[in-house]
Amino acid sequence: METKSIMIVGVGGQGSLLASRLLGNVLLSQGFDVKVSEVHGMSQRGGSVVTYVKYGDKVYSPVIEKGEADAIIAFEQLEAARWVPYLKKGGHLIFSTQKLNPMPVITGAASYPENIPEKLKALGIDAIPVDALSLAKEAGSPKASNVVLMGVLSTKMGFPEKVWQDALEKCVPAKFLEMNKKAFELGKNS
Repeated sequence: METKSIMIVGVGGQGSLLASRLLGNVLLSQGFDVKVSEVHGMSQRGGSVVTYVKYGDKVYSPVIEKGEADAIIAFEQLEAARWVPYLKKGGHLIFSTQKLNPMPVITGAASYPENIPEKLKALGIDAIPVDALSLAKEAGSPKASNVVLMGVLSTKMGFPEKVWQDALEKCVPAKFLEMNKKAFELGKNS
């Protein structure tokens, strides 16, 4: 099969590492060669973070160039807008409607861009806004937004539900497992 590419983008502290571990686990269980990049950006809370995931029969590099991503999972609106040039024609942009103010907005040097979901939809791409924060709270923790978005992604990938559930069991600590399973289910059914 041809190599496929997925980007996970957000802000430090939103759970990019867990999301990439879940996705990597699912892809490995399906027999793919998988390469996951190091997380770029600030690993501390608040900085922009991007993770590249590539999979296929043989993958040589995890790096994704502009116009190559089959899917982009964005944990925040502004990050969705920032990384949309990397989406390939026919790709999926799944993004949380959550807004997190970057430092220039916090300091008053800039204002948060308006109408990002509408602008993304106007690009004519498969832009899928998800109120992941509300669904995560419904599952039991606002921190589960990442897993809600993985639930949405699962509907686009065509892998059996069981491999996603197995990945959750391998990657999520036992005390948070049921809450994350609920978050995944809410995302899948959103």
